[in-house]
Amino acid sequence: MLPGRMNPRQLNQLMRKFGINVKEIENVEKVVIQTDTKEYIFEDAEVTIMDAQGQKTYQIAGKPRIIEKKVQKEEIPKEDIELVVQQTGKTHGEAKKALEETKGDIAEAIVKLK
Repeated sequence: MLPGRMNPRQLNQLMRKFGINVKEIENVEKVVIQTDTKEYIFEDAEVTIMDAQGQKTYQIAGKPRIIEKKVQKEEIPKEDIELVVQQTGKTHGEAKKALEETKGDIAEAIVKLK
């Protein structure tokens, strides 16, 4: 044991004393984390759960395979663009841009353009 370092058994005892319990999830085959643009796939990952006074934290150890997702841009319906044009007097281009910026929220697009 290195000077100033605790052995794992002492560390576990101290953590339990403070209400922290750590255990490993056995036989993990795969962990997948999905975002809107990427997918992180951990094969043969080591996963531990730390329970500190009812609050659980999961820790993943391993090297992920990262897959980039193709982001498809949603088309704004022509009727929505036309409604924003009628309500604001702006051009089709301005209305479409406002709808894209507001993720298709018609009311928010109209308020943004007024």
